[in-house]
Amino acid sequence: MLISCEIGEEQSLYSQLKEIPEVKSCMITFGSYDVVAEFVTDTPAQINEIITSKIRKLSKIRSTITLRVTN
Repeated sequence: MLISCEIGEEQSLYSQLKEIPEVKSCMITFGSYDVVAEFVTDTPAQINEIITSKIRKLSKIRSTITLRVTN
């Protein structure tokens, strides 16, 4: 997931994302997006749940883009 947040809130958002069990990797970046987060679930329904109830509800997020990857 590519995440844009409010200016200066990258570290706070990073810390919040690391507390979500499904988030396997998280990096602060520079450019159009501020944080890249990788999360893993067992089903597509769980993906939707994580996005809507856990990640997008975090404070200071301005926008997200989700890139779904399948094996």
